[in-house]
Amino acid sequence: MQLKPAVPFHAFDLLSGWEQVPGGAPGVEQKMLSGALDETAKTGVRTRLIRFLPGAVAPNIFVHDYWEEVYLLSGMLIAGCNAQGQGGTAFAPPAYACRPPGTEHGPFTSPEGCIFFEIQYYPRGTDGS
Repeated sequence: MQLKPAVPFHAFDLLSGWEQVPGGAPGVEQKMLSGALDETAKTGVRTRLIRFLPGAVAPNIFVHDYWEEVYLLSGMLIAGCNAQGQGGTAFAPPAYACRPPGTEHGPFTSPEGCIFFEIQYYPRGTDGS
């Protein structure tokens, strides 16, 4: 079974195709790249870009049961701020995070806006299925 279909190199538009992250904070958007993550069946993998518009605050602490890897591409992301976007630690590119299942992360803000690449996945069985 193929995990995701092949996607050849192609011109990429960073200006259009963004949508609000489902259940996410205002000003936090996604642009899906490939794959699908089924949180009910606990299967799959997805890659997407996440964009924080300038001043956006994601005020919650996140915990999920899948792996997540994040690479900051542009702008500045502040991690560990309070729910109003104050405090925390600022990161500029290149910056990376790997979050195993159950890892608490957030809140986040980005005063100037930012874009990061995100991979979320459930591991396959040890038999390769």
